[in-house]
Amino acid sequence: MSKQHKILAELREDVGKGASRRLRRAGRVPAIIYGAGREPAMVTLDHNYMIHAVEDESFQSSVLEISVGDKSQKVILRDLQRHPYKPFINHVDFQRIRDDQEIRISVALHFTNEESSPAAKAAGVVVSYSMTEVEISALPKDLPEYLEIDLATLNPGESIMLSHINLPEGVTIPAIENDPDNDMAVVSTLFIRESQGTGAAAAESDAQAAEAAEEAAEPAPEAPADESEDDSES
Repeated sequence: MSKQHKILAELREDVGKGASRRLRRAGRVPAIIYGAGREPAMVTLDHNYMIHAVEDESFQSSVLEISVGDKSQKVILRDLQRHPYKPFINHVDFQRIRDDQEIRISVALHFTNEESSPAAKAAGVVVSYSMTEVEISALPKDLPEYLEIDLATLNPGESIMLSHINLPEGVTIPAIENDPDNDMAVVSTLFIRESQGTGAAAAESDAQAAEAAEEAAEPAPEAPADESEDDSES
């Protein structure tokens, strides 16, 4: 289960762009809490806390606990709006959750043991990642902080698919749970040489290419003098 973060919030009484600008100047972040069949609540958060909290990868895939006065509720982060070029958070959206209802959320993928894999050790082979996170479905108590993919046995020419990910109990990947045809490669091995060869075969190919280049660079022999010119002068 992912770790739990606790956030202190205050109810927001004034709304509108002007009010939001005043809040940001005062070091507060406007936010909204919605879902679970209840009315949305407008709140504000401490900007310094939030700007550091979102640097933690688990913050975006964990159950968060927001306290407003003497009441608290469990939520997940649904949207985070940042300033286009300044290190500021403009707005945050939270969704309420219930312990008995599954939630969908994207979690990070952690790749381990790439350096020791046969694919990484093979000459002319590159390990390529097509995604760094995946959407999962789980009850709040089963929500993992991240999913780990072990590359220790990855060989040249092989791929790791979504369906190959070792999921914790109670966790599913909706994309392939509902339609197996959506299965796709998460990690692939790519050959960067046309011959897809390694070792002696690749060296021989390089030597042949160099020899051909040298032959092309040699000057062409001069053509023999045309004897027909001497005949015309006789």
